[in-house]
Amino acid sequence: MLSLSSSALSFAPAVAPVRPATPAASGVRMETVSDLEALAPKLNPKVGFWDPLGLSGGTFWGLGGVATVGWLRRAECKQGRVAMFGFVGYIVQANGIHWPWNLNLEGVSFADISAAGSPPEQFDALPTSAKLQILAAISVLELFGERSDLTAAQGEKHYMLGGKPGFYPSIKDADVPHPVPYDLYDPFGFSKNASPEKKAKGLLTEINNGRLAMLGIMSFLAEAKVPGSVPALSGVIPPYAGEPMAYFSAADKLPFVAEMSAWKTDLFFQ
Repeated sequence: MLSLSSSALSFAPAVAPVRPATPAASGVRMETVSDLEALAPKLNPKVGFWDPLGLSGGTFWGLGGVATVGWLRRAECKQGRVAMFGFVGYIVQANGIHWPWNLNLEGVSFADISAAGSPPEQFDALPTSAKLQILAAISVLELFGERSDLTAAQGEKHYMLGGKPGFYPSIKDADVPHPVPYDLYDPFGFSKNASPEKKAKGLLTEINNGRLAMLGIMSFLAEAKVPGSVPALSGVIPPYAGEPMAYFSAADKLPFVAEMSAWKTDLFFQ
């Protein structure tokens, strides 16, 4: 669970000038469906290219095939990375492992949250302020990831304009109103001197691990919500009566949350 300082809530990054950086070689990669078809056997030769919904052949928002493929590639990298954290986090929290200190100044401890039950129940037990802080932190990271000035300063382009899929810009050298000692990607500089071959192999490994993690975390949530839906996990994952896809619940007492929950229930279950 994340607990950030209150400054995170008031931080509103703007498109600010970036300190000079040494540009890398051109980062333009105009990927197409053919590139996806060539990449697929490297990831899984038995499955190959599989796009049952035909998303890669679309043109999202009327921006063309290159932008669509870039958006899909970025989305997969991002969701895979989050799923890897989520999969490991679910296992850690399900086994009662938690930080030994308090979560907030009001005296709610991580032990209190851990005692709430399964990982989904633990999230429901989080104070509303903690959920808002997590959402604010994610929003800040998203804004940095979308800033074309940061990617351009490092010789890259936006992922929908031919940029490298999964590239996240360095923010240590950017002019932002809050000190940033470490980058989100490679904070300790372990990968910056890796060879291009090693980086390419690492990207393939990351995509495969991310895909497996997405299947894994969704299997946990499916079995918790619908016991028996994942036979291999029956009796391992405890049932969960809440809504795993809802970030907030009626207990958070935020505007429109109760109405949205009621709308969903009326639509699908009545």
